[in-house]
Amino acid sequence: MDALSDALGVLRLTGAVFLDAEFTAPWCVLSEGRRPVTHPLPPGGNVIFFHLLTEGRCKARLASGGETVELETGDIVMMSRDDSHLMGSDLTLTPIPAANLVQPAAANGLMRVDHGGGGEKTRFGCSFLICDERLSGPLLDSLPRILRIPLGEGPGVGWMRNLMQAGNLETAAQRPGGITVLAKLSELLFVEGLRRYIESLPDGTTGWLAGLRDRFVGRALALMHERPGHDWTVDELAEKAGLSRSALAQRFTDMLGQPPMQYLTRWRLTLAAQRLREEQTSIARIAADIGYDSEQAFNRAFKRELGETPAAWRRSMAA
Repeated sequence: MDALSDALGVLRLTGAVFLDAEFTAPWCVLSEGRRPVTHPLPPGGNVIFFHLLTEGRCKARLASGGETVELETGDIVMMSRDDSHLMGSDLTLTPIPAANLVQPAAANGLMRVDHGGGGEKTRFGCSFLICDERLSGPLLDSLPRILRIPLGEGPGVGWMRNLMQAGNLETAAQRPGGITVLAKLSELLFVEGLRRYIESLPDGTTGWLAGLRDRFVGRALALMHERPGHDWTVDELAEKAGLSRSALAQRFTDMLGQPPMQYLTRWRLTLAAQRLREEQTSIARIAADIGYDSEQAFNRAFKRELGETPAAWRRSMAA
């Protein structure tokens, strides 16, 4: 399995769709972070807001300020960290809380918003993805807090357009089970959006997602993810990646902000935390599988990284 698939698997994304929104200019709404999310959040739950424009155009930015993102039909905008955010035709208008505009769910379980001044129409689907922030590993840390993913052109565009069309048809049809179908479509669009974001990163970009694309760092990451329990050394990783030991160590650290062995330790412990959450395998067996010679050494490393012992972590996940 590749490193991105590994990281997505550990996140254990749960998708949900909570409304179909239609606005006419002028308009400006405020989505207040977790407030509209009625899905039960797990301990450490992080909400990734995910909006797909199906008609028109608008602007978006975080409520705390920063970059304003210009959006057009087919664009995806994502807020990766529970952030309250503004969307509208004019963000200088006094925003109306989106929660005040939500209409009761339709027959397919999808809530609606229909609001505005009667001008140019904009329509988008609003969904969210929930993950356990404590197991986010390097993925969420590599994402900006607000991210525009244009549909554009190139590989995968036809597939994404088909997903969008399927979502539009499902929304309009209001058939039983529609909200489940839309949630799965949102997860697929999220993953494809990530892949397109990685492909669009300019040369010189740092971070884990950029590292996946780098010829040498990406190879080292793939090796560690393919065999996390192997007794890796920087020398062996460098040999297989095609660089000298010092060159790989420097390149890896410059790009990911940590040396290879520190990354490997954190990834092993993330995998262990996932298994403790999902399996009843003994702690000793999990420790051995991820490369620890003793359960005691594993316990110490786990507590240092996650703040509690493996046994306590498992109990908290079962509560």
